[in-house]
Amino acid sequence: MTFHEKLQQLRKSKNITQEALAEALFVSRTAISKWESGRGYPNIDSLKAVANFYGVTVDDLLSGDELLSIATEETKQAKTHYRDLVFGLLDVSTAALLFLPFFGQQIEGTIQNVSLLSLHSVSGYLRYLYFAAMVSTVLFGILTLALQNCQQKFWVKNKAMISVILSIIGTLLFIASQQPYAAIYIFVFLLIKAFVLIKKQ
Repeated sequence: MTFHEKLQQLRKSKNITQEALAEALFVSRTAISKWESGRGYPNIDSLKAVANFYGVTVDDLLSGDELLSIATEETKQAKTHYRDLVFGLLDVSTAALLFLPFFGQQIEGTIQNVSLLSLHSVSGYLRYLYFAAMVSTVLFGILTLALQNCQQKFWVKNKAMISVILSIIGTLLFIASQQPYAAIYIFVFLLIKAFVLIKKQ
């Protein structure tokens, strides 16, 4: 008998609804439905709660292969959470360009380093591009941190790549406009992201 069949049988033997079980386990009714239909497994903590609720052991509920599958999925989710946290914080940290003196500006015949907020010697469209690159990266970082539990397929599949692309665009923009310090700052973030992605494999 499979895990989801055992869950259905145990719930029916107690004569309770999915809603009542969800309330008892402090999970959503959707989660119970997903488990009982064989479309997913609970995490380790929820699995222990299920076993305790029914007065059985985890081994009674799962085969060795199923338990290994849950442990593998939890490890994968933990790595994804770590990656999202790192990427989100790096992207949000791009806002420091507003205040750090990473931009060269000619003042009275000399080149001085100023922050993005104090940068006025470049053309208006270029300054707009700097702000657009910085703001879009910061906003995406905030989204990454806020939507770590979002399971929408497009978001899950593409969020890391979008973050990397934003860093590449920022780096190339600052290199092309001869702002080496800002370019290095964003490039370091890009290297960290690359390291995290390689380590996750």
